[in-house]
Formats: sequence, C-alpha cells, structure tokens
Amino acid sequence: MQIRAAQIDDLPAILQLYAQPGMDDGKVLDVSRAESIFQRMQQYPNYRLFVAQENDNIVGSYALLIMDNLAHRGAPSAIVEDVVVSPTRHGQGIGKQMMRHAMNLAREAACYKLVLSSNAKRDAAHAFYKSLGFDLHGFSFRVDFES
Repeated sequence: MQIRAAQIDDLPAILQLYAQPGMDDGKVLDVSRAESIFQRMQQYPNYRLFVAQENDNIVGSYALLIMDNLAHRGAPSAIVEDVVVSPTRHGQGIGKQMMRHAMNLAREAACYKLVLSSNAKRDAAHAFYKSLGFDLHGFSFRVDFES
C-alpha cells in the first residue's frame, strides 16, 4: 500500500469513501463540484488531500492543512480532516498508516502540534487516536450555518 497526494482522477473513489455511514451518509458532492473544490484546494500553500492506494484501489483518504502562525514563535501547526477508510478494510492498519504519514509530514514541517476533531459519539475512533499518541486536549467548539 502507498500513501500519496490525491489526483483529480481519484475524486470519484474518494467521494465513494465519504458516502459511507458515519461520514456523509450517502450525501456527497457530484464529481464536477468536487473537481472545482479540489482545484481550489490546490491553490493553498500547504493543504493537501492524500489517498491510501493498494494496487489500483483507493482504500482510504485524509486531508492535511499545515498553517503558518505568528504565535508560538512562528512554528506552524497542522490539522487533519476527513479521515476515512473503506468499510471493507476497517481494522487492517490503513488508518494507522495514514495518521503516521500525517504525523511525519507535520514533524518535517516543524509543526508544534497536529490536531484533529472527532465526534463525541465515536468512542472507537477516540481509542484509535489515543493508541497513536493523540491526547484529549481541551474542548472543540463549533457553530453550524445553514447550507
């Protein structure tokens, strides 16, 4: 298995991963809208979508944003989003490899932290992240807007 930067041709497979229950529950973007957003993402200096690929199959994906900071003496920080693994491949180490990949990229960029958020109901995901060395820290707050 390899983890690599996603390409525009990967989007249909990535959207299929997002459609699973607990992620987007079947309500995903159409491919043309996803392509437009993906191209805009490519304009960010350090915002990338990655895929875990085995043979010709996309079996996982995550997004990583490395952002500059004026605080923390200018050390950047990293945010992981949209972590997803094919339902048929859960429990096979794919998520672990993707998170180690993200952690390595954050270390290489001299980030002072890597953060992610997880729904409070996802106990198995919390145990998974803790097993990788993530600590529960503070609170996550959000405001939802009409879409």
